[in-house]
Amino acid sequence: MTTPLPVRVLAAVGFAFVLLPFLGLLQRTPWSQLPSLVTRPDVRQALRLSILTSLAAMFLAIVLGVPLAWVLARTHIPGRSVARAIVTLPMVLPPVVGGAALLFALGRNGLVGQYLDDWFDIRLPFTTVAVVLAQTFVSMPFLVVTVEAALRSTDVRYEQAAATLGAGRWTTFRRVTLPSVAPSVLAGAVLCWARALGEFGATISFAGNLEGRTETVPLAIYIELQRDRDAAIAMSLVLVVISLVVLVALRDRWYRVQG
Repeated sequence: MTTPLPVRVLAAVGFAFVLLPFLGLLQRTPWSQLPSLVTRPDVRQALRLSILTSLAAMFLAIVLGVPLAWVLARTHIPGRSVARAIVTLPMVLPPVVGGAALLFALGRNGLVGQYLDDWFDIRLPFTTVAVVLAQTFVSMPFLVVTVEAALRSTDVRYEQAAATLGAGRWTTFRRVTLPSVAPSVLAGAVLCWARALGEFGATISFAGNLEGRTETVPLAIYIELQRDRDAAIAMSLVLVVISLVVLVALRDRWYRVQG
């Protein structure tokens, strides 16, 4: 089928709109200084923290988000539409609002945080754990939405057949349901990880910007833009390259699974 010319023109403009900022970044990259910039101890520390916390956030989102997606897709609990709206709310909220909400909930004087402090002597804000929680809060909806859509489109007859053959609910979920939506779980996990890796607003509001503890690459870029633009550009480029490589690699794998 031949694509109409106006559609091709608009598609080209849309692609150029997305590509242009990256070209600007590449044009301003100090290539000769790049090796020394990206191997600076503070840059390596921020990059390591970003990768570890975003992977932890992705894992936590999978553990919590897949069951949540299943409940939203397969059960008929009262207020399910409201619950779905609440789950997806972090996708549209300004991240800084999410960070403030986490602070008011889990902070030292927060709704739950006050009891964590009084009963268990646990203080979450301005810790590495707070970074993971902030990243999970803003990224988990991407996984839930992806997996829920897959569960809604999956043929339930396979699960019914497994139940008929004597499989319990947990066995059916583990052996039939999860494998059938595995490509979507993978795709949702990739989206979740990419969103967590680039998280800024919720992190700085709830975890602060403490070097070595909570300063992820996005926060370090923000600081370096004000004092060393070359370092900020180098970190931005590293983040772009890592995200692009992982997304392309996992996207190819997802297509192979689908095929």
